[in-house]
Amino acid sequence: MSQKSDPRRPALIAFAVLFVVLIAVIVTTTPWETLPEPPGGRVPVDATRDYAPADIALEDRYHRWLWPAVLAGSFVTLLVTALLGFTPIGARIVRAVARPLGGGTVAKLVLGSLAAVAIPFLAALPLSIWRENIQRDYGLIVRGWGDYALDLTKSYGLLAAMTLIGLSVLYVLMRRFPRRWWAPGAVGGAVLVVASSFVYPLVVEPAFHDFSSLPEGELRSSLLAMAAQDGVEVDDVLVADESKRSTRLNAYVSGIGSSRRVVLYDTTVDKLPPAEIRQIVAHEFGHVKDNDVLDGTLVGALGAATGVCVLYLAITSPRLRRRAGVDDPADPASLALVLAVVAVVVAVSTPVGLAVSRKVEARADVHALDLTRDPATLIAMQRRLSAANLGDVDPPWIVTFLRSTHPVGPTRIANARTWARLHGVPEPPDQADVPIPRR
Repeated sequence: MSQKSDPRRPALIAFAVLFVVLIAVIVTTTPWETLPEPPGGRVPVDATRDYAPADIALEDRYHRWLWPAVLAGSFVTLLVTALLGFTPIGARIVRAVARPLGGGTVAKLVLGSLAAVAIPFLAALPLSIWRENIQRDYGLIVRGWGDYALDLTKSYGLLAAMTLIGLSVLYVLMRRFPRRWWAPGAVGGAVLVVASSFVYPLVVEPAFHDFSSLPEGELRSSLLAMAAQDGVEVDDVLVADESKRSTRLNAYVSGIGSSRRVVLYDTTVDKLPPAEIRQIVAHEFGHVKDNDVLDGTLVGALGAATGVCVLYLAITSPRLRRRAGVDDPADPASLALVLAVVAVVVAVSTPVGLAVSRKVEARADVHALDLTRDPATLIAMQRRLSAANLGDVDPPWIVTFLRSTHPVGPTRIANARTWARLHGVPEPPDQADVPIPRR
């Protein structure tokens, strides 16, 4: 077959173009340098300046057990997904579960999707239980095992539903456009990412939390006044009932357009003093003002379009299909192979996304400091978050590379002191000798 008639060549060209554009967008839009060099240099990162030896030892003991459970769970999920997809095992299972219902396309798609999601999920379940038990032993998790099982069931149900929706769209496109499905698939993948970002706070978050407006009072008034000062359009601040699950403190922004929301955990409202709550919300306002969720969604949409081209190139490879025991990519028996390719693409791209996320979070810290001009309170808040959440103040590089969405507490504290140097604000003193309120 000549190059001109090779149906894979346009997809390869599209992948190359999209990949270059994606890298260019990431490189040019990521805030790699959030603070300029101040006179006297940057404040070095040093956990011992603000965390007592006992605090560091406690979180070290906790993470000595937690990180193996977390990393092993991710590894097992990826390994089992790959074994199902890159060997004939997955295709055989899809055909077998569909056989009692006639083995047709719909049966293979629906029952095969449920099985292909369930098997890695169940394989990693012992590690999930181990992780839950570690967090329970250290007082971070307060939900009962029944609630854990319910949350796990919800997670599986949502993952299976999203997988089934995505695969259904994919196989319709494969049958409708057998030689060029990658083109509408790339567009559809991008649209699904944007739609998911919009729908997530409306469908997924309410499955795990109940939300209410922050009650009227001085705190709510001060937060809305700060939003007005910041030029951020915020009509409400929501509170999520995290206390029924854990003692963790957190706040976040999610959604795009009319689904965008600023959320505080009820544990945060109950356990942080108002000044520290304002500091953490000022950080979230930074995400709102810089459109971080929307920008991340659009980059994710571009990444999804690129990934669809990779998927097309992978599952149209005769060698890969032979290894997977699949003759026709449009046969839902290939869905385990599809999921394996997607899992590998996600695993490869995740460290890049995490590196970008850490820079974006650092920029939001700077925004909070610019808004409040109060590095001492930011440092107090970071110390309290680290203590309440047992945050790792010096994680292994592999954990940072594969799991960390935020800079560690000592890095954020050092940045706050660097900000103080830049703006002529008194540099907050060391806090290691000051006890951290934990609960």
